Amino acid sequence: MDARVPSLPSPFADWFAARGWSPRPHQLELVRRAEAGLSTLLIAPTGAGKTLAGFLPSLIELALRADEGLRRPHRLHTLYVSPLKALTTDVARNLDNPVREMRLDLRIESRTGDTPPHKRQRQRAHPPDILLTTPEQLCLLIASEHARVFFEDLQAVVVDEIHALAPTKRGDLLALAMARLQRWAPGHRRVGLSATVADEDGLARYLLGSHPPRMRRRC
Repeated sequence: MDARVPSLPSPFADWFAARGWSPRPHQLELVRRAEAGLSTLLIAPTGAGKTLAGFLPSLIELALRADEGLRRPHRLHTLYVSPLKALTTDVARNLDNPVREMRLDLRIESRTGDTPPHKRQRQRAHPPDILLTTPEQLCLLIASEHARVFFEDLQAVVVDEIHALAPTKRGDLLALAMARLQRWAPGHRRVGLSATVADEDGLARYLLGSHPPRMRRRC
């Protein structure tokens, strides 16, 4: 772990302190690496705060822009991809709690097979700051009209349970989708989250795709 880890800005530090918590080292490390534009494969045990670690850099970046009075375009900032629809819904709900408690002015929405058509249309016209979805729904979005505009401001992709996706046909589908995202938003960073990995090098290659190999495989 790099010793030059950042301190969290307020209200993030205050939010942790109010709960008697301290940020985990790997959570702070992901913030540091995101500031450097680096992709990361985070391997940590269940209950170690991996999901919050994956989102924390995006939440901080979005909050700081709002504090500086900088308006974001109506485009997506962070994309979260999960192999499970239920996990996508749960993570969206769990992420909404700290965002609401810190009074961050952000839109976080999920998009699954259960999302009604009118909400999908609204999301395409006015993308949220953070969208949580599945590989299949991501491919539908990429194939839709004006997809390039929807994704071209993308700053981060978070892939949860990446070890369960990579060796499957759904993983192949996601790899093709991420290759297209790389063309439209070449500057975005990627974060893979996993509790168990048999082949770290192979998973790192899967996560990076055509990205330059600037990443850390374990925190």
